[in-house]
Amino acid sequence: MRMKLNKSSQLVLVSAAGLLAATLVTACAQITETKTIDFVYVASSKAAGPDNYGEINIFEINSDSGHMRQIPASPVPSGGRYPISEAVTTDFTTLFVANKDDNTIVQFVIGTDGKLYAFNTVNTPGVFPVSIATSSSNLFVADTYQPLPSCSTAAPCSGSIAVFPLNAATANTEIAIGPPVFNPAVTAQYWPLTIAGKPNDVIVPTAVDVLPSGKYVFATAYDSSVTPSVGYIFAFSVGTNGILTPISGSPFAAGTQPSAIASDASGTYVYATDLARNQVLGYQVSSGVLTPLSGSPYPAGSAPSAIAVNQAYKYAFVANSTDSNIMVYSMNNGVLTRLGSYAVGTQPVAIGVDPSTERFIFTANFLGNNVSGFQLQQADGTLLLTQGTPFPSNAQPTAVAAIPHNGTGGGVK
Repeated sequence: MRMKLNKSSQLVLVSAAGLLAATLVTACAQITETKTIDFVYVASSKAAGPDNYGEINIFEINSDSGHMRQIPASPVPSGGRYPISEAVTTDFTTLFVANKDDNTIVQFVIGTDGKLYAFNTVNTPGVFPVSIATSSSNLFVADTYQPLPSCSTAAPCSGSIAVFPLNAATANTEIAIGPPVFNPAVTAQYWPLTIAGKPNDVIVPTAVDVLPSGKYVFATAYDSSVTPSVGYIFAFSVGTNGILTPISGSPFAAGTQPSAIASDASGTYVYATDLARNQVLGYQVSSGVLTPLSGSPYPAGSAPSAIAVNQAYKYAFVANSTDSNIMVYSMNNGVLTRLGSYAVGTQPVAIGVDPSTERFIFTANFLGNNVSGFQLQQADGTLLLTQGTPFPSNAQPTAVAAIPHNGTGGGVK
């Protein structure tokens, strides 16, 4: 017997069929698309594994919730002891990790799925690297000591900065690191950080930053031979051959103990945190010359240890290590105005902004052994906790770096 359907029953069947089709489309989309917006690489310094290497935790950020989940291949060894700093290339294909106790920089190739593949290791020209930064053409490293026979922990000397040229990748090769650039002034492969008239003072570098143009590089440092210490920013122009030339007036005054440095996307402004004086120093850049901004220095929390600039929405973020919080600042013609502070895990020492949309902020918390995550409200700079924060990491994380999914943020559909 054939059943006859009335109009309402026909509508129900049509609706059910439409729902089924929509479900199938959604299921297909979930297979072919991803909500991963970024991959974040968190270096942890406490030794692990048979080689006593540090570890790199690999997180993926969910574009809806900001939840940070470690991928199945995480963690991976850092390739050396005490990883202290990370940097990615401007094309997001390569991660560099500086291992302080081994005087090495390890190059990792980044897979399209965020996985890391150790590719190359080079020795830094100096002793105990503390910070690295990249431009499209060069890798810069600040070392605690110059490579002199008289320099050691028992007999410290001033630090230095070195430049490794980066040869572009081809269809068949990865990015290649060339030998350190030669400095004819000292007949060696580094530039000493010294103060005129004070050749015996020990200058301790803390961080390095290169402007987006790649034309100028800055290193924060302080004179440890005087009490209280005196902070500086060393400024160099970068030649097409990678040779550094000191900028007239360099080094520039930078409080007491500058600890971190960052610049904005235009390369017009540079900011440095002062660990000892609990403040942020702001400068305008003109041909590499630094001029203090109006109102600088700006108040920070206790022992500011890291700074990041949101390039899209004109906010700056400062991690205060003793207060275990981050402060948000608005940026207006470079001038910083403090908006609010937000609690994070214990002793944040590194801070990052998601490079795909710049909506998510994260900190590496050294004593908390975790990562804190926030979502930025673009209109007013408010930070909201992301789902599931904080996220466990390996012990004593020290550095963060991130890339957009597929190199372009293509994971967002």
